[in-house]
Amino acid sequence: MLMRMASEPGRAFSTAELAAEFGLPRNHVAKIIQRLAYGGIVQTRRGGGGGAMLAQLPTAIRLGEVVRLLEKDHALVECFGPSERNCTVIECCRLKARLRSAETAFLADLDRATLADVALPPRDAAAA
Repeated sequence: MLMRMASEPGRAFSTAELAAEFGLPRNHVAKIIQRLAYGGIVQTRRGGGGGAMLAQLPTAIRLGEVVRLLEKDHALVECFGPSERNCTVIECCRLKARLRSAETAFLADLDRATLADVALPPRDAAAA
């Protein structure tokens, strides 16, 4: 959705429009937009001509920032979460450090790119 919004940064997109374009439930889109608005990535407005639009230029939005915001409550693996009780090998596990290193490298790579780097091409009004 952000890649679409980056293609027309000054335009407001309705949740219904985004849901239809990406084949997602409207309620799911609304929840994502709400989280993005809370994180300052998008701004929303109600009424005619309302919807969600980028709160910053696409060149100012780092992809790592977006992933951190959207995945904040979702650990990569269970042992990164608040409870490690379900892991039977936690005392001798050598995988956790490697996974943490991989996660750090993944986010660092995303931090090198902006939303402008991955923006979708603008939609042709005639094709829409």
